[in-house]
Amino acid sequence: MVASLFLPRILRVGGGAAGELGDVVAGLGLRRPLLVTDAFLSGTGAAERLMATLRDAGLQPCLFAGTVPDPTTDSLGAGLTVLREHGADSVIGFGGGSPVDTAKALALLGVQGGRMRDYKAPHTNLGPALPVIAVPTTAGSGSEATQFTIVTDSATDEKMLCSGPAFLPVAAVVDFELTLSMPARLTADTGVDALTHAVEAYVSRRANPFSDGLALNAIRSIGRHLRRVYADGADTEAREAMMLAATQAGVAFSNSSVALVHGMSRPIGAHFHIAHGLSNAMLFPAVTAFSVPAAESRYADCARALGAATDGDSDAVAAGKFVEALRTLCQDLEVPTPQAHGIDKDEWSRLSLLMAEQALASGSPANNPVVPTVEEIQDLYAQIYA
Repeated sequence: MVASLFLPRILRVGGGAAGELGDVVAGLGLRRPLLVTDAFLSGTGAAERLMATLRDAGLQPCLFAGTVPDPTTDSLGAGLTVLREHGADSVIGFGGGSPVDTAKALALLGVQGGRMRDYKAPHTNLGPALPVIAVPTTAGSGSEATQFTIVTDSATDEKMLCSGPAFLPVAAVVDFELTLSMPARLTADTGVDALTHAVEAYVSRRANPFSDGLALNAIRSIGRHLRRVYADGADTEAREAMMLAATQAGVAFSNSSVALVHGMSRPIGAHFHIAHGLSNAMLFPAVTAFSVPAAESRYADCARALGAATDGDSDAVAAGKFVEALRTLCQDLEVPTPQAHGIDKDEWSRLSLLMAEQALASGSPANNPVVPTVEEIQDLYAQIYA
């Protein structure tokens, strides 16, 4: 098998890397970046500090702080207006997955126009698009290193997966110091998101030796550090390890793919407005138990990397231990069920068929070791509710 691999051209990784953002952008020959972020990072002064870094490098940046959690097609309009008025030649995504995904969408629409629906999977987007530079502030989405963006269609509540090299950042500045203020809940949810990326990249039908190594390294590091950083957000060693693992997992799944957990997670986020990492965590143990029979040895490798099994365990035993380890991890991180999160049972049941259909339509479940039917997805939704 020949794997087609895509990575950012430039990766700056390490504490203090954000201070080099201006040099990175200038080094790419760009002069008028649009910094895309959210109201929180603007309010803390973090966005202005990056703006100063850009100005100090002789650039003419402009700030757009109007991104929303789980970006929607409606939320993109204001950003496009600012991008065009500024005459931006590049877009910087600063924040968690939502600002980075918004930056990617603006970079494409700013050049090609049209609607995001025109670019959703299975369409592969080759460009053209403005260059994107990503500066993540959470250790989870991996969006700084992927050729994907997720935007919800405001008219239908469909969370659309849009993919292709046009969405791959040309550069990523990965600075763990930006994650030090993350609260415990966000730390847990983004950490499980990164673990899901790594595991699904490894068990995906599109896995390859390049993505395998990164995925296993990420699983190993997350197994050692996620509980530590959840318990103590000031643990800088654990923060740095989680940030690197999230980026490694992002590179892995960008060059392999995610699978059923993500396919089922997106509709939950769209219809019930649950954070993406949290909806992944709600699904992760049950979907893994469903998928194990078709990829026992691969899940066994994940178990050994996570520290849940030993080399002396058979693949069957190790894979079983992996499912139990995920259940225990979610308990330790206090992941609620949909019911405990406050979702109405009747509404959950009413939407389960539509969510199952949307999950399948996204294409991600086709990469799963077991490709499910609509009925099997509905059953999984029912299993995780309470």
